[in-house]
Amino acid sequence: MKSRLLASLALGAAVILGATGCNMVAPQATTIAYSPSDGVNVPESGPVDVLNAMIIANEDGSLGNFIASLVNNSLEDQVLVIGVEGGETEIVTVPGGAAVTLGVDEDPILFTDLGFAPGATAPMAFQSGDGEGVVAEITVLDGALPYYSEFVPVEEEFIED
Repeated sequence: MKSRLLASLALGAAVILGATGCNMVAPQATTIAYSPSDGVNVPESGPVDVLNAMIIANEDGSLGNFIASLVNNSLEDQVLVIGVEGGETEIVTVPGGAAVTLGVDEDPILFTDLGFAPGATAPMAFQSGDGEGVVAEITVLDGALPYYSEFVPVEEEFIED
């Protein structure tokens, strides 16, 4: 009787270990960071976090509005340097302990010589505070979705008198 009880306990322990052993070597999917929206969360580039970053571009990709949430995790005002590969560089000041949303609280940043059409990704550099900076691939979208249509940049037409 005792041997039968011990055998069933050993078998039960083997089944439990076999069924749960994968958690010891496989990463849990819920702990993997990802960007849950159309935009991209930029890896740490200093005290300012760049969240849900995207570019809304015109049809040929020559103009693009950069939209993102910028969150300053320090108590001091911070400067964030944003640059498009091979193009322009812009500077944004984010107040200490505050968030700035480009495209909502503030105007989006217009890049006039973008060179990346909708559907592509644009390599952009971000650096703030003492951070080394980071280059991330930012999604380039168009105005096909109604909630992005207001952000599509339009070239100004000059009317001659």
